[in-house]
Amino acid sequence: MSQQRPVIAITVGEPAGIGPEISLRAAWQLRHELRPVLLGDAAYLAMLAHEIDPSIRLMGVSQQALHYNGLPGCGKDQITVLDCPLDAHVIAGQLDPRNGRAVLQTLDVAIESVQQKWCQAIVTAPLQKSTINDAGIAFTGHTEYFAEKTGTGQVVMMLACEASASVPQPLRVALATTHLPLKQVAAAIEFEQLLNTLKIINYDLQTKFGIAQPRILVAGLNPHAGENGYLGREEIDVISPVIAAAQGLGLNVLGPYPADTLFQQKYLQDADCVLAMYHDQGLPVLKYASFGLGVNITLGLPLIRTSVDHGTALDLSKRGVGHADAGSMLVALRMAAQMVHRQV
Repeated sequence: MSQQRPVIAITVGEPAGIGPEISLRAAWQLRHELRPVLLGDAAYLAMLAHEIDPSIRLMGVSQQALHYNGLPGCGKDQITVLDCPLDAHVIAGQLDPRNGRAVLQTLDVAIESVQQKWCQAIVTAPLQKSTINDAGIAFTGHTEYFAEKTGTGQVVMMLACEASASVPQPLRVALATTHLPLKQVAAAIEFEQLLNTLKIINYDLQTKFGIAQPRILVAGLNPHAGENGYLGREEIDVISPVIAAAQGLGLNVLGPYPADTLFQQKYLQDADCVLAMYHDQGLPVLKYASFGLGVNITLGLPLIRTSVDHGTALDLSKRGVGHADAGSMLVALRMAAQMVHRQV
């Protein structure tokens, strides 16, 4: 394993939320383990850093200088900031659509930084989708945006947490569908899409998590996994045939299991990932067990991208510096660094 510090691009997210604060805190805390590169408004981050801890040292780099010279060297007691200037003054806790385009620009610069090999992975702080949409840009979320910008046909959202007092072993929950209204979920679960989802999960667990033969448990869509067709036929018509096809390809996939009983120790103790059929089927379980310490990972991308498991927390930001918990950002950064090491 390489002993060099992985270079991680960190987009600081919605400037009026807690993203800039938790990004600064986590970057400073982990600066000896990895090289953090913050993407945001350099002047605003410098002001905020001084308020958090006057000993935090930042080195601003313009995008023009980055394109001419690449990423400059940086010592272990300094954080690099790639300057993505905002268009309006930041008021903590108050959204301003004038800053929507600048927030989106941080994602573009982060993607370019990895593609140009200036950075090795991306970690994203939470942004506010409405601010970007209010700026006149159609935007549904980080996951979809990274897929579009990297030309990736299908990606998979997975949330993960490390073992803890409440979680005996690492827990990973992937989603067959993501941000869909519940009434659209059943129609979105199709054979090829679901089989590709399992292939992506299996491949990324092998390459990014170092699991040689991942064991994946699949939840049913309907109560009691359809009750042999009496409570719905999706398990019979789509999910079970997909599982059989995946097994035929050599994947260690089991199910479908009733979702209400799947998340218990006797099933999870030997599982590397659970595939839930929709957002609120699997994620409430993981977030209940690990909220504030979970990590959002986009599988299937040609780059490493992790994120925090929470939102912008405008209410906390409005109360001032010192109320936000950087725990999820710390775990997201460490997990991204571990993935980089595995791929070196």
